[in-house]
Amino acid sequence: MINIIPDIQTKRIAIKLKPVAEKMVKRGHPWIFEDSIAKQSAEGKAGDLAIIYDVRKNNFLACGLYDPYSPIRIKLIQFKKTAQINDEWFKQRIKEAYSIRIPLFKTDTNSYRLLFGENDNLPGCIADIYDTILVVKLYSHIWFPYLNSIISNLIEVTGCETVVLRLSRLLQSKNQSYGLKDGSVIYGELENEVVVFREHGILFSANVIKGHKTGYFLDHRHNRKRVGELSKDKHVLDVFSYAGGFSVHALAGGATRVVSLDISKQALEMAKENTLLNNPKGKHEILAADAFEGLQNLINRKEKFDIVIIDPPSFAKRENEIMGAKNSYARLAKLGSKLVSKNGTLVLASCSSRVTADDFFEISETSMLELGMAFDVLEKTFHDIDHPISFLEGAYLKCGYYKMK
Repeated sequence: MINIIPDIQTKRIAIKLKPVAEKMVKRGHPWIFEDSIAKQSAEGKAGDLAIIYDVRKNNFLACGLYDPYSPIRIKLIQFKKTAQINDEWFKQRIKEAYSIRIPLFKTDTNSYRLLFGENDNLPGCIADIYDTILVVKLYSHIWFPYLNSIISNLIEVTGCETVVLRLSRLLQSKNQSYGLKDGSVIYGELENEVVVFREHGILFSANVIKGHKTGYFLDHRHNRKRVGELSKDKHVLDVFSYAGGFSVHALAGGATRVVSLDISKQALEMAKENTLLNNPKGKHEILAADAFEGLQNLINRKEKFDIVIIDPPSFAKRENEIMGAKNSYARLAKLGSKLVSKNGTLVLASCSSRVTADDFFEISETSMLELGMAFDVLEKTFHDIDHPISFLEGAYLKCGYYKMK
C-alpha cells in the first residue's frame, strides 16, 4: 500500500437519530445533519466511524464517517448490512464504480469520472481520469485516515501512471491536511500540468494542477457529442463556453462558424487552444463578455445562429439563491431564443441541483412561450454514465434541446 500520509487512528461512535432522520436513512439517504442526532456515545473527530442504530430495536441501520467541520455531520457509506470498513471494502467500492463506466471505455474516450462522491458511496471524494493521469479531489477531512487505501486501490484498478491530489477551499483553509497541498503530485511524475485527453475522438486539455474542479467538466460529454452531430454547416453560439467544450465539438462536427462567449478571458484562451488541437476548418471567434450583456448585444446587432447553447454555472449553491437562479434561467431562455434562426436549435442546460429538472424545463419553456416563440421539444438529457445518481440531491444536470419554429 502507498503511504501518502502517516496512519491516523479513528474510533467508533454509536449514533441514534431523531425519527425523521431515521426514516431518511432507512430510505438510503446519505446525509445526517448535526441537528438530526438524538444520541451520540462520544465526541467525534474527522473520519471516525459512526454506527447508526435503530432507536426502538437497536438494530444496525448504516454507518458513515463523522465530519465535525460540516453541517452534514455524518456522511453515510454503508447501508442495511454490516461491513468492515477496511482496505477490501474500498477495493470493492472502487471496482463497482469502475464496472459502471465500462461501456464508456468502448468509445474513443480516455477521460471519465471514476468516483462521484455520494453516488459511488464515497461522499465528498471525486476521482477523474485524464488519459493516464488520475486527479482525486477531496471535499471533506473524513477521507484523510483512509487516503492511503483509496489511492492504492485507485491505482490498482485503473493502472494510472500519475496521481494528483486536489483539495477544496475548506480543506485548504483548515490547515489540517497533513502536509498535503492542493495540486500535490502524490504518485508518479507529471511532465506537464496541462494534460491532453480524448472525448469521443475529440482532443481537449485540462490543467490538473490549477484548473477549476479537477481541471475540466466531464459531465456534459454526451451533450457536447450531440451538439457536434448537429453542427455540420451551421453557425453556432456557445454561451458560458469556459474551455470551449461545445465549441470544439461543433467545429469538429463541421460548423462553419462558432462564437465562444465567456466572461473569462483566460477560459477563452483555453477554448482557443482546445480548438487548435483538432485542426478545425470552420471559423472560431471568441467574445469576452458577461453572458447577459453579450447576448443582448448580439440581439441588438440582429445576429442569428443555427444552434445556441447556454450552459451556465450553478446559480443556486444556497437555498436563498433559488429564486434568483430561476429568474436567471428565465432571462437566458428569452435571450437565447431571440438569437436562434428559424428551424434552428436552442440548447438550455442547468447544473443547479437546488432547481429541479421539472422546474428548470417549465421555466425555460414558459419563458419562451411568453415571448410568443413556437418550438418543438427535441429531447431532454440528464447525466452521462460516469455520473450515476443514487439520491435526489445528487441529480443536478439537465439539458433541453428545442427546435425553434
